[in-house]
Amino acid sequence: MKLLTLNTHSWMEEQPLEKLQQLVKQILEDDYDLIALQEVNQRIDSRSVIDPPNFHPTNDQFAVHEDNFAYLLVQQLAEQHAIYHWSWAYNHIGYDLYHEGVALLSKQPIKPEAVLVSKEQNPTDYRRRVVLLGQTSVGELPITAASCHYSWWTETDGFAYEWQQTEATLKHYPLPLIIMGDFNNPAAAKTGYQLVCNSELDLQDSFSSAKETTGEFTVEKAIDGWGENQEKLRIDYIFTSPELTINHYHVLFDGKQTPIISDHFGIAVTVD
Repeated sequence: MKLLTLNTHSWMEEQPLEKLQQLVKQILEDDYDLIALQEVNQRIDSRSVIDPPNFHPTNDQFAVHEDNFAYLLVQQLAEQHAIYHWSWAYNHIGYDLYHEGVALLSKQPIKPEAVLVSKEQNPTDYRRRVVLLGQTSVGELPITAASCHYSWWTETDGFAYEWQQTEATLKHYPLPLIIMGDFNNPAAAKTGYQLVCNSELDLQDSFSSAKETTGEFTVEKAIDGWGENQEKLRIDYIFTSPELTINHYHVLFDGKQTPIISDHFGIAVTVD
């Protein structure tokens, strides 16, 4: 089983179409079974798409637009005969220009649910956060996947609250769990990270559990939301149920073997 997560920062990077092509190339080369994407943007003023191919709508689906990053990605993959089922859930307005959301791509059909986990419910407020859950399969193994983009740490209305809502929802979903995305909580800071590691969901961090690792950090400079940062941070994660064996944790799109395509690096994990 091959997994990938990436905060795409879509349409905010220079030469965004070139970066989209680089992501397509990597997916084709490594043939991921399951992909989680964050900051999947579409312009507020672009046109809606009617019945996009292989799209599985959530319980309260926000309209997909013709420039939706995940929609274009799936289209370009399909042109290369790589067919992915996909879902997209809206979070909030980003940069005054975009509908920002999270996406899941799977080789198998997805039964999705968009779960509002933040206290903030205003759809224009950046503090509004939705987790996209998807019941799907990898080969013959049924799984529950999640694509997440959480807030920064606070004990009252930020990450702590959002994780508690996520945890309460996932208790009712079948195992194994695969939870991927941008948690905005560094492993070194302990607070939010330990909240996840000590969860009743009994999760393992793929970095700590992997038999082999290539790279570690997913942010190495100041970026949006971390404007004062001068440290190497691990804030993007793939957490799984412990019955899945993590063979290899690999940081991608870091300018080494693969090009930088976002303000975050990506993570690829190989699982038994």
